[in-house]
Amino acid sequence: MPIYEYHCQQCGCDFECLILGSDTAECPSCKGGDVNRLMSACGFVSKGAGGETVSRSAADASCGGCSATSCAGCGH
Repeated sequence: MPIYEYHCQQCGCDFECLILGSDTAECPSCKGGDVNRLMSACGFVSKGAGGETVSRSAADASCGGCSATSCAGCGH
């Protein structure tokens, strides 16, 4: 089931929402519908050349010195 991350343009709230079919996201804070879907950081596990498990998250590749909680708030 797809869970997406959104940012509300009215109140600035970042939230997650389960979207089924033709449903649309609504901000849980202000009930506004002017929301943008954010790029979600995903994690994965893969095997290295020697068979060792390599764990890495997309969040590990963020900008150096960035204190934003998501790339949408980074400004880069």
